[in-house]
Amino acid sequence: MFDVVVVGAGPVGLYMAALLLQHGHRVAILERRATPGRQTRAIGIHPPALAALDAVGAARPLVSSGVRITHGTAYSGGRKVADMNFARPSAEYPFILSVPQYLTTQALESRVIELDPGALLRGVHIEEVVDDGGYLRLRGQEGRAAVEFLGRFVVAADGVHSAVRGGLGMEPRLRTYPDYYVMGDFHDESTYGSSAVLFLEPGGIVESFPLPGGIRRWVVRLDAPCQEPTPRVLAALIRKRTGTAVDSASNTMISAFGVTSRLVSRMVHGRVALLGDAAHEISPIGGQGMNLGWLDAAALAPIISEALRTSGRRPASKELAEFERNRQRAAKKAIWQASVNMALGRPLPPKVLSARNALIGRAITLPMFSELVARRFTMH
Repeated sequence: MFDVVVVGAGPVGLYMAALLLQHGHRVAILERRATPGRQTRAIGIHPPALAALDAVGAARPLVSSGVRITHGTAYSGGRKVADMNFARPSAEYPFILSVPQYLTTQALESRVIELDPGALLRGVHIEEVVDDGGYLRLRGQEGRAAVEFLGRFVVAADGVHSAVRGGLGMEPRLRTYPDYYVMGDFHDESTYGSSAVLFLEPGGIVESFPLPGGIRRWVVRLDAPCQEPTPRVLAALIRKRTGTAVDSASNTMISAFGVTSRLVSRMVHGRVALLGDAAHEISPIGGQGMNLGWLDAAALAPIISEALRTSGRRPASKELAEFERNRQRAAKKAIWQASVNMALGRPLPPKVLSARNALIGRAITLPMFSELVARRFTMH
């Protein structure tokens, strides 16, 4: 019997659990995968999310192992178009942190284990959540055995294909985009250092970001799915678009993907709440998804904690309605921002591209526009 059962041990679920465990609540985290993943897909942690991670003591260990990105540069045709300053001196963390997702997950899992060594249960697949008027009953499988867990509240952070959301009969609104990408990590032999770099080219955008350990991520936009996502193919695309040579033999990750977005009509269903990708899938272009999930959790945890403190009563409907309204507004804003980012990366005729780049170059010198760009890129 638990105060809160969190379904999903990704970065969002682990963070939510750590917040609740710090307040002395009994928490179980149920994860379908038997072993931790080694994903590196999500790498950017924005300043507001770093401040949120500080609340569970996870920010500073990550900062010590990541790369601090304070500047970005845009090029086109080998010429510099614009410089962007992401640093906000007034912020607690005046930079975007670049760190592989598996290190982020490890830091959060370590914090959860410090708080309660038995809280995380792996190899558990939840199939349904039943509200019998008392405790919520989570039923599923652990190996071949049927299992059941009881909780006062349930938090679903089990990803885009959330089983909990499916059990509630919630099908989020789905939108597809005409954008496809292939990305990979290579040994960094460039001169870009800790800067993020955008190449605004007629064939479509190429993005490049530093990673710890002398690695640099490259992301190339395509009009159709990449049928052969190999290091050699990506290296050839990078060289063709930007003139930059990368060593295909040094590749440590390769991935090809299309883009969709999803948004549920409701994030709260009685004593069940959906967070992160279970509630809203955001295009990875712009790196907002994981950060958005953490901010969801930071907003919801105090509401649940207060309800548990007052004998496990249901949270005030006004507080939950405000939480849902604010977080859905944030998700819609993030989806819109990601769609703008993708639109700016689509192919353009050379003359049109040149005119647009010139406009961007002039606008970025204006303090008001520069501040707006910095706020958009850092999720302020």
